[in-house]
Amino acid sequence: MDIPTRDRPLPADWSVRRGRDAYLAENGFTVEAYDDPTTEATAYGVTIHVPNTPKHRWAIMLHDLHHVVTGYGTDPAGEGEVSAWEAQRGMKPLGLYVGAIVTYGCATGLVLAPRRTLAAWRVAASSDAPSLYAEPFGPYEALLDLTIGELRERLGVPRGGLNPHPRALHHGAPRPSAAL
Repeated sequence: MDIPTRDRPLPADWSVRRGRDAYLAENGFTVEAYDDPTTEATAYGVTIHVPNTPKHRWAIMLHDLHHVVTGYGTDPAGEGEVSAWEAQRGMKPLGLYVGAIVTYGCATGLVLAPRRTLAAWRVAASSDAPSLYAEPFGPYEALLDLTIGELRERLGVPRGGLNPHPRALHHGAPRPSAAL
């Protein structure tokens, strides 16, 4: 998979499917993991396994597309940013369990990178567009056939994404090649 530099969000002319696959590869994730009975979460350097309930599976698939659209990384600061963006855009459909995970990500971001997390919250508030959680945009597979630019437009995100910082990755991500 051709992965562009992490200095900027993924290209708007890519399909969402291509962007999702690049995001997954960059982070050492797989599509198959969406169906695992548990998923790994890291809290303060400790990895735990959390139940991958049907609602969690649905949310994590859309959460990954939020990373693709916004360009926020998967390190704790990036997860704080994307969680703040999601929280501002609406979490009601997530339910208590998944909503608590998003709230934890937002709170962690406020502790570790408060300016960046608050900036993500503010930029999310600057549009009336919902997140993928709050508004049915059609079947997941249909979203994958859009371009990243088309999905950004539907979500009220600028064509070039939101993240002004290079995408930093979580501690377990594969180390980037020299080409990146």
